[in-house]
Amino acid sequence: MLITLLLTVLILVICAMLLGIKIIFVKGGQFPNTHVEGNPALGKKGIHCSSRQDKDASLEKNLFERLEEIKK
Repeated sequence: MLITLLLTVLILVICAMLLGIKIIFVKGGQFPNTHVEGNPALGKKGIHCSSRQDKDASLEKNLFERLEEIKK
């Protein structure tokens, strides 16, 4: 049982080191930006994160507001 536990801990430490190679060994290394806003290809297609889409939607006028402007 102890051997299995030590082997498991060793495997987890090796995996953590492999995942953090760029962060640990490269000066100024960072994890890549995987957020939607950090992807230029999605930005070109007009795809944004939900918080920005909510903000943009709140700035648009709804049908009732447009009809009120026409009446004036």
